[in-house]
Amino acid sequence: MITVKDLMCTEVQTLKPTDSIHEARLLMIEQHVRHVPIVEHDKFVGLLTKHDILAVSVSSLADIDSAQQDELDSAIPISEVMLTDVIVADEDASLLEAANVMLDQHHGCLPVVKNEKLVGMLTEGDFVRLAIYLMERLDHHNTKPHKS
Repeated sequence: MITVKDLMCTEVQTLKPTDSIHEARLLMIEQHVRHVPIVEHDKFVGLLTKHDILAVSVSSLADIDSAQQDELDSAIPISEVMLTDVIVADEDASLLEAANVMLDQHHGCLPVVKNEKLVGMLTEGDFVRLAIYLMERLDHHNTKPHKS
């Protein structure tokens, strides 16, 4: 059985609930991620998504510049907008089970937690990489010359 541990990413950037939306936005841009786990005292306490940040951002139709947006974002702690009722995965859970949870719940990621501590993240991107690997293997297998 393939488990969550076999596919998850263990090098995960995290923030604290007291960090600002501005810091989260910068991290997401720099690291090219759409989800940031929120950790406090080594315990997973929530998740911040790109959607959450967009929801608290001032509309682009408003007449403010990026410096003003940064100032506004700096005043909002992550704890004000993060998701706290987050479905998490156990690292020993079946990968198939985790994929079904992500599909059923329309989540782009599953934080992986062991004893309340974040140990990794499983994302849609991980499944795309797995699909590419499997398709390449299948393609390679189908293009090998067959012995008669």
